[in-house]
Amino acid sequence: MEKIIDSRVEQSEYPVLSMPDFSNLANCTKEALNAIRDKDRGPDDPTKFNELLERIAESESELPPVYRENVSQPFVQKLEWYGNNTFKYMLNRDKAREGRAGLLLDIAQAILQNGEGYLTRELDAFQEVISDLYDGFLSNEDRHDVKLPDLSVISPLVKWGRPNFGPYTWTADDTINMGIHTAIVSMPPTNASKGLLAWGALGHETAGHDILHADDGLHDELKAAVWEALSKEQINPILPDQWADRLDESASDVLGILNMGPAVGISLIGYFRAMNASMGGPMKLWNISLHIDYDCHPADILRGYLAASVIRRLGFDNAKAWGDAIEAEVNKDLTEIRLNVLPKMDGTLDSKSGTVISPADGRKSADVVAETVMNYRLDSLEGHALSDIQNWRNIDEETVMVLRSALKTSNLEDVGLLEGFYAAHVVDAAIREAMVNGSDIQLIFSNMITILKAMHDDNPMWGPMYVEHPGDIVRLRPVVSRRRRFAWAK
Repeated sequence: MEKIIDSRVEQSEYPVLSMPDFSNLANCTKEALNAIRDKDRGPDDPTKFNELLERIAESESELPPVYRENVSQPFVQKLEWYGNNTFKYMLNRDKAREGRAGLLLDIAQAILQNGEGYLTRELDAFQEVISDLYDGFLSNEDRHDVKLPDLSVISPLVKWGRPNFGPYTWTADDTINMGIHTAIVSMPPTNASKGLLAWGALGHETAGHDILHADDGLHDELKAAVWEALSKEQINPILPDQWADRLDESASDVLGILNMGPAVGISLIGYFRAMNASMGGPMKLWNISLHIDYDCHPADILRGYLAASVIRRLGFDNAKAWGDAIEAEVNKDLTEIRLNVLPKMDGTLDSKSGTVISPADGRKSADVVAETVMNYRLDSLEGHALSDIQNWRNIDEETVMVLRSALKTSNLEDVGLLEGFYAAHVVDAAIREAMVNGSDIQLIFSNMITILKAMHDDNPMWGPMYVEHPGDIVRLRPVVSRRRRFAWAK
């Protein structure tokens, strides 16, 4: 791992303009399904007040100074202000851990897992991906004259847990209520060793949700722009509200692809299929959206078309071929697109409810959303578009092609790695290589963790230096739906 080689594409067996290959997607989806079915919850939640304070005091020395100042120290102050009685009251009021108690315990786990060494190697790899994605959006080279976010200027802290929720994030506008100044990102513990496609969702969580909620006004400005753009089109009149009301999820998909590359698009398709199969449905994309308050996700099929439209607009030469391949894969699951379907009391879905839209309107609306979210000039970003700050270009493709060769070797220690790559490249490369027929998904996953861990060990934010954005030192160059089980009425 210590030897450095240059980044000439000739050292890779893959041409820069190689065509997308999804021939092993079915096996990747099955591997994701096996991971989803594993309900390992990880460490028990720390529910004893005094013991929690003692454990944090012992753990926080393992955090870098910037996280002690912005996370552990203000969090302890908040806990001491609450006191034992309020702490117990909060836990009793939120037994499902979906509200304030869930947030409090997740912050605690993020601190404790770093200090107490839970899945350390894999946690560091996870942290490196999240740090890279957030830093990429904040680094001076990428932002140019765009101000730093209003709520959080350090990358989120990560933890393992809550497998029933899948990958998820508490954004900075949530965590500020607990006194801390960054987001918290979680993945199921099983994803430390399997479930490669879930790692593709991290762009959605961090480059998506966490970014959208770190800048005051960004989310609402994008929402208004999407609604206005769709309202000008000759499409089904339900679609402007449908996309605008679900802007947080759809824009997070866009940002995930901008930051992590086109492999995110195919990984989300496979992951959605696995999620649906885990709930007893077919291993296919949902063609419906639900008319319930807690489901703010567009229909899977529309998110697939959105991914294809975003990828076609990326800044690398083979973007159109990738977008077309993604759309062809989505079309395999196309049935009747029905939006705002009502659930029934028995847990089934009312097949007569909702609004049917044409596939043509679905694809057109997704294309408009992709264009608007990527390229609309935002007052909240000083007149810049999101694609000005991050994009995927030929240099990223070159890097990924070289990394793919390294990821499939049986002895990674003997392989030199190119200089100037980032965690997003590693995850994108791992997903692409796993998609090739005959690939050893577990070997690729293990090598991905090894590379990411080595990167984390060299990350100046996690060393003795007080560095908020490693990208300012050198810069060389997406969750997922949570649903209850519903079925169509017979």
